[in-house]
Amino acid sequence: MVQAWREPVALRRATPRRMTDAVQAAPRRRLRWLWAAALVLAVAGVVAARLRPPEADALRPQAQPLTRTLQFSARVQTPQRVDIGATVTGRVAAVPVKEGDTVAAGAVLVRLEDDEARAALAQAEAALQQAQARRDSQRVVQRPAADAALDQANATLATAERDLARSKELVAQGFVSAARIDEAQRAVDIARAQRDSARAAAAAQRERGAETVAADAQLQAAQAAVQVARARLDQGVLRAPAAGRVLLRAVEPGQIVQPGRALLTLGVDGPVELVALVDERFLGQLQPGQPASVVADAFPRQPFDATVQRLAPAVDAQRGAVDVRLRLPGAAPTFLREDMTLSVEVVTGQRDAARVLPLRVLRGASDGDRAEVGIADDGRVRVRPIKLGLRTLDRVEVLEGLADGELVLADPGLAEGARVRARLLPEVQALGARGSVSRDMAGGASPMAGFGR
Repeated sequence: MVQAWREPVALRRATPRRMTDAVQAAPRRRLRWLWAAALVLAVAGVVAARLRPPEADALRPQAQPLTRTLQFSARVQTPQRVDIGATVTGRVAAVPVKEGDTVAAGAVLVRLEDDEARAALAQAEAALQQAQARRDSQRVVQRPAADAALDQANATLATAERDLARSKELVAQGFVSAARIDEAQRAVDIARAQRDSARAAAAAQRERGAETVAADAQLQAAQAAVQVARARLDQGVLRAPAAGRVLLRAVEPGQIVQPGRALLTLGVDGPVELVALVDERFLGQLQPGQPASVVADAFPRQPFDATVQRLAPAVDAQRGAVDVRLRLPGAAPTFLREDMTLSVEVVTGQRDAARVLPLRVLRGASDGDRAEVGIADDGRVRVRPIKLGLRTLDRVEVLEGLADGELVLADPGLAEGARVRARLLPEVQALGARGSVSRDMAGGASPMAGFGR
């Protein structure tokens, strides 16, 4: 009994220690279980990470406005420059124009001293008057006088012939001696000779006679001399061949000028042209009729429009550039000057709504109208051929090969067939601002602040 009673006491004394040990062992077991679970999860995560496809940036082709422009420098050039020079040697008497003046056609630009030329003209005009008087006298006086002399010679010859006939009758009848016939015959011969001379003189005075021809020739020579003298006088006055503007004045009053030396340069009025040398690499982008915006470097706040008019048929081999001419659609701005430096931006391509991709996503060479891109198809990389359209510096238009909603991989180096998990990029990060303009620089174009379309 004692023993039975003591055992519960012993048990009661041992129970707190055992309970303490049990309580202390439970957290340790839970901690081991936690560590084991964490290890399992870690191993599972590593395995899952190794088995999971890698992420790759992707984008969807976006429909947006696309504009490509080409910038280059140009200069103002009038269609025609005329160098004005003297054709005779002389001293400059006056230069009534200065550089920058606008002149009308026929306006006096330079006047030479003309005293000698005026005297020569007066002498030639006097000779002309003399020749005219001689011709008038020949027609009014000499021609009627010759006709009258011919009539008189014919009458004298007729009288002499009648006297000869009577003399022969009288001799035959014995009234006069035979010597009378000789005298009458001699009178007839003299009258006939006078008649022939008068006839020749009258013929010379007629419309196509020698005297008339000589008088006409002398008159024509005198008229030609007057024209030469007047032309020499006119050569002393240099006039504008057409309306325009004086670009250069290289003469002053008192100078002695020689033929062949340019005294002034005149820019003839006409449609103003803009002339530029553009790198031949951009020749394929330029076409006649393309619109352009122009800014003068001296007037950056006053842009104006122009149009590509023509391209040179040949390339400048030394400069590797092609000559491009632009024409203004209307009147030129008043501030334009010859040889002024301009900045030109030509719209070489424009789409209102194009399916656009950045050039960086194209695989391999893409200089033509064909290229390849990688797309995400059912978790794998697939290479897709596409047809290209308008190309800019950083983006390109896709004409064929992509459907709406397809994801194009941004990394062109991903191998075909590789597993991939596409991560869609934001639109701005993928393609940049919508409707932006791509500007190619050619021909040393200067900066065009605030000039974009």
